[in-house]
Amino acid sequence: MAAAITGVGLSCPSKLSQTAAGRRQKQCASVVRMTLLDEKKKTYTLTKSEEAFAAAKELMPGGVNSPVRAFKSVGGQPILVDSVKGSHMWDIDGNEYIDYVGSWGPAIIGHADDEVLAALSETMKKGTSFGAPCLLENVLAEMVISAVPSIEMVRFVNSGTEACMGVLRLARAYTGREKIIKFEGCYHGHADAFLVKAGSGVATLGLPDSPGVPKAATSNTLTSPYNDIATVESLFEANKGEICAVILEAVVGNAGFITPKPEFLNALRKITKEHGALLIFDEVMTGFRLSYGGAQEYFNITPDLTTLGKIIGGGLPVGAYGGRREIMEMVAPSGPMYQAGTLSGNPLAMTAGIHTLKRLQQPGTYEYLNKITGELIEGLVGAAKKAGHEFSGGYINGMFGFFFTDGPVYNFEDAKKSDTAKFARFYRGMLEEGVYLAPSQFEAGFTSLAHTDEDIRKTIAAAERVFKTL
Repeated sequence: MAAAITGVGLSCPSKLSQTAAGRRQKQCASVVRMTLLDEKKKTYTLTKSEEAFAAAKELMPGGVNSPVRAFKSVGGQPILVDSVKGSHMWDIDGNEYIDYVGSWGPAIIGHADDEVLAALSETMKKGTSFGAPCLLENVLAEMVISAVPSIEMVRFVNSGTEACMGVLRLARAYTGREKIIKFEGCYHGHADAFLVKAGSGVATLGLPDSPGVPKAATSNTLTSPYNDIATVESLFEANKGEICAVILEAVVGNAGFITPKPEFLNALRKITKEHGALLIFDEVMTGFRLSYGGAQEYFNITPDLTTLGKIIGGGLPVGAYGGRREIMEMVAPSGPMYQAGTLSGNPLAMTAGIHTLKRLQQPGTYEYLNKITGELIEGLVGAAKKAGHEFSGGYINGMFGFFFTDGPVYNFEDAKKSDTAKFARFYRGMLEEGVYLAPSQFEAGFTSLAHTDEDIRKTIAAAERVFKTL
């Protein structure tokens, strides 16, 4: 008689002496482990992705439509995604991954949610775009206004970049001033005025600024290290009466995950009021993710203006900016500040956003996100330390990040101390283990309501194996 080991094609005799049987079982177990590892290596192939990406590079710059997707900072072959569902994704070679990118943030309730898909299907029967007002805009606008403390009126656009472009023009129009303060490593889209010491793909690729941006476009952009209120104060002193606003990611997500020091946001609120400038929170990432009311609700700091995106479109292209009524009434057609968009407020994005926000309103949502994300980061930090690596990480509810440095990480200069070469090796190892992280040390990660305890357990176990190889 032989006891078969399912799926491996090995067998072990069942009638042996106890000692011999014990040795034989150990030998079988060892062979099984080696065979499973070999099978895994054999099955993990990116042949189709390689072929498709080679073709893509002849069709699109770098083969992608957004730079960080090209894996330049981590090396190796970019994967081409075939499908997503819940917390998982599959590439065109059939490899399955636990996904911690979530389409860079929108998939907070999980990919391809059945209720959202059903609602989109019904909406599509009426048309995909009207180029005219529709009732769905009212519904989502009311939900956003009721949730976000700073927003009394809102304008929907089609991307986070567009939202930040609009909010900067509005701040200048309202104050009659032109200069703006941004923070090193913070990314506010690819508009000319913001491509100064920016984060996200700019940081990932190590680009100082972008060619094609005229000096005149950035001459009114002032920069400060994040979490450095002394530099902000000195900029206001040196540019009295000229600064229209301070814009920032309240929690940085585009230079890795960096949280504000306890006094930082309060100090910014105080100094902007003293100098008659506006405080703008870029909540494209943090909106509806750190809490239902975003970072401003989480930290109890109310800015004058806010930009949103990602989650409010439920995975479809969207952006928004909003704030106090007296400021927003400067926007055309109510006021003289012009901004428009053909697909703004389109019914599909509004529908996906409405049903995503409805799900987030359910009790226990953010407690669950906090639980699983906390377990993930604690597990990763513990595994890294056990393997002898310098490593630090943090999280707030459904947003997290880690660095290959002991930290603390308070700004972009601190983030750049991370061992990016080691991160690249870790990244590629995790990919082969079936875990998809953001392909850059300088990007935050995201969990969703679809992530399970099993997802977290598998991820930590995979990290333990990879950390030992670095």
